[in-house]
Amino acid sequence: MGIREEVEEQMAVIRRGAAEIVSEQELERKIARSIESGRPLRVKYGADPSAPDIHLGHTVCIRKMKQFQDLGHEIVFIIGDFTGMIGDPSGRSEARKQLSEDEIALNAKTYQSQVFKILEPSKTRVVFNSSWLGRLSFADVIHLAAKYTVARMLERDEFQKRFREEKPISVHEFLYPLAQAYDSVAIEADLELGGTDQTFNFLLARDIQREYGQEPQVALTMPLLPGTDGVQKMSKSLGNYIGIDEPPAEMYGKTMSIPDHLIVPYLELVTAVPANEVRDISRGLEEGTVHPRDAKMRLAREIVSLYHGAYAADEAERSFVRVFRMRMKPEEMPEVVLRAADLDEGKIQPYRLVHAAGFAASASAAKRLVDQGAVYVDDRRVSAGDLVTPRTGTVIRVGKRGFGRIRLE
Repeated sequence: MGIREEVEEQMAVIRRGAAEIVSEQELERKIARSIESGRPLRVKYGADPSAPDIHLGHTVCIRKMKQFQDLGHEIVFIIGDFTGMIGDPSGRSEARKQLSEDEIALNAKTYQSQVFKILEPSKTRVVFNSSWLGRLSFADVIHLAAKYTVARMLERDEFQKRFREEKPISVHEFLYPLAQAYDSVAIEADLELGGTDQTFNFLLARDIQREYGQEPQVALTMPLLPGTDGVQKMSKSLGNYIGIDEPPAEMYGKTMSIPDHLIVPYLELVTAVPANEVRDISRGLEEGTVHPRDAKMRLAREIVSLYHGAYAADEAERSFVRVFRMRMKPEEMPEVVLRAADLDEGKIQPYRLVHAAGFAASASAAKRLVDQGAVYVDDRRVSAGDLVTPRTGTVIRVGKRGFGRIRLE
């Protein structure tokens, strides 16, 4: 195979699902040079450990990193333990909460263990950006800041909007994209990948690399994965996420709940289903020869298999069919322990039961579930004004997938 053909073969893999590559011509030249020299491209991915749990939205970029690994390139996974103390302003209408060193260390440890469910640890270089950013003197920071103007920084959408609305913009937020850009300088990145909300940071990094006499990195952005609601970006805070550490049945059920228009994007972005099969499924859905339910079951099976194995995926599918197609309760369900202190003369308000059972993170979230008519006790829908008298063996169901069997202590 000639160099041109090998470049095209790699580009076909890299283009899959990508939102934008700045620029494709530069990337083709870098790949050709890599093939000729035998030196792999240095692919940068940075993550601030602002939260410990990884969901499918995060895996869009992590799976693209795995593709680069499979093509023989070097992955440099940067844990932003230093930048995490600043807080990324991307997509924020206000300053992001700054984390403590202890929070960052704990989140980073959890994040790494989950990332290696996808990436090959032996082929991944994990570095912490405090190892170079923490050594910069104040004079070094001034030197770095002098390489970019306030006018250019205010071109960022989030800053423009906050400036127009007279919302505060702290000076330290201007330092975030500069620090992220310096990461690219420190590791001499050939390419950086991330979500489309990182476009400004990536392009700024190209400018900063030029200022330091380096060839600018290629910027590759991936789409932001919509959550299970089909509207907003997948986010744990919005509750529209599928976590990669969730139990197989929960993961399967959540996938089955997504709107039909997300089937193809999910297949393309978060599974390893070959591109030609994704095209066939897409065509079948458009022409009506493939039922959305069947396509969604294929998607759910693929996702669960990736993180729990084929056997767990089969079991999750059988459980789903049993519960939702046959309208039967699952044979096994989590035990919900209630203590006397949880009850008032043997009774409990529905929202308190939902919260105590762990189906909602807060009392207010539990109230919303009750108000939405999503809570059933022994197959009877309960409302806000009801009082429930739970007994050992009572079954609580929240939504379509949440089952629990109560045990009184």
